[in-house]
Amino acid sequence: MGRPTQWLSLLLFLLLPGPLPVAGMEDAAFPHLGESSQPPPRACPPRCSCPRVDTVDCDGLDLRVFPDNITRAAQHLSLQNNQLQELPYNELSRLSGLRTLNLHNNLISSEGLPDEAFESLTQLQHIYVAHNKLSVAPQFLPRSLRVADLAANQVMEIFPLTFGEKPALRSVYLHNNQLSNAGLPPDAFRGSEAVTTLSLSNNRFSYLPPSLPPSLERLHLQNNLISKVPRGALSRQTQLRELYLQHNQLTDSGLDATTFSKLHSLEYLDLSHNQLTTVPAGLPRTLAILHLGRNRIRQVEAARLHGARGLRYLLLQHNQLGTSGLPAGALRPLRGLHTLHLYGNGLDRVPLALPRRLRALVLPHNHVATLGARDLAATPGLMELNLAYNRLTSARVHHRAFRRLRTLRSLDLAGNQLTRLPMGLPTGLHTLRLQRNQLRMLEPEPLTGLDQLQELSLAHNRLRVGDIGPGTWHELQALQVRHRLVSHTLPRASPSPCLHCHIPNILVSWS
Repeated sequence: MGRPTQWLSLLLFLLLPGPLPVAGMEDAAFPHLGESSQPPPRACPPRCSCPRVDTVDCDGLDLRVFPDNITRAAQHLSLQNNQLQELPYNELSRLSGLRTLNLHNNLISSEGLPDEAFESLTQLQHIYVAHNKLSVAPQFLPRSLRVADLAANQVMEIFPLTFGEKPALRSVYLHNNQLSNAGLPPDAFRGSEAVTTLSLSNNRFSYLPPSLPPSLERLHLQNNLISKVPRGALSRQTQLRELYLQHNQLTDSGLDATTFSKLHSLEYLDLSHNQLTTVPAGLPRTLAILHLGRNRIRQVEAARLHGARGLRYLLLQHNQLGTSGLPAGALRPLRGLHTLHLYGNGLDRVPLALPRRLRALVLPHNHVATLGARDLAATPGLMELNLAYNRLTSARVHHRAFRRLRTLRSLDLAGNQLTRLPMGLPTGLHTLRLQRNQLRMLEPEPLTGLDQLQELSLAHNRLRVGDIGPGTWHELQALQVRHRLVSHTLPRASPSPCLHCHIPNILVSWS
């Protein structure tokens, strides 16, 4: 009887419920009745998305009212592409942790932006209010700001603390507004000594504003009404690398020998579309690209270029150089010049004594009628030569004109009056453009050795299939006609039986 009693006692022990739980001994990780193991949902404004606890994206929802239930934890708020007309201070002031505020492309006016709107956003780093209807800039932006974009508004006035006293500010975009010199105070950037990019293009400045940040690396002032750069206005910008002054009203008297002389880091200077008649003096040695196109320059003087010995690209297209505006040796100081653009200057010949290291010479739409045996001898390293739309005839292109151009890869002679292919073409050519001439025949001799040719353009000449001499394509075995009147491949050695088929457009290239 003893053993069954023991088994029965053990069974009863296993079946009986355990001791009652003692207060404070519950498993905190275990969900209680009515509770979920998932974290509570984050608050997010209706129709917006909140991919992270610190990000609220309400882009393009046609909102007309500022959302009123944005989490205080938000650091990045996008409200771009809506219909907002104002920013309520009480809602914005709650979001003291904001780092990015994007209000791009709304209808916000200066009246809808309270003076104190941003005073509580002490951590704000990026603000985007471009494409709105602001007539004046905010009087105060946070000291923590790094990037401010107020472009494409109607801003006429900036205040001292809009961008001043911002030690971390790097980039300011104010292009496409209605700013004049009167609307930009002298102390607009006082205390903001780290600004590297400033865009003031497409405004109404009549002279280059003084007291700009000395830390600038890029300054955009194109498309204004600037007629002068005051003396000393750029004397502190020693780190400036890019200066854009195109499409203004600059004249020779609006610049002096010191205007650019202190810009010891300048690499790119765009003065195109102004009213200059000479190359500016005092250009810095560091300058690599000088754009002077669409001015009224009549003379290029070597003395003006002595300081810019590091120049690599000189763009002088659409000026008034004529027959004497670029005398022999005028560009000799530019020993490292890579590209020279002289499009549309009325030149009657290729300029003499060009820099020996020149790689690209662009001379279309001039009056060049002759190409002598030594006209290109000074530039044996040319890789691109463009003489399109000049007045060249076959009789006045010397058969040794291209003899020394052993590295030439692209030759453009389109739009001239050539009746036959030039002789002595460089064997390394990849591209040869001869469209819109008066070519009446193709002979094999000028094409001999052009086994690297990739494109041969002969459109709009007077060629017929019967005018292609036997053996013309023998040196160009891999060429194939890509655009042609007929569907067959151009004959390799002998002309097609269709002797009278007109070929209006031949573009030959590697297959």
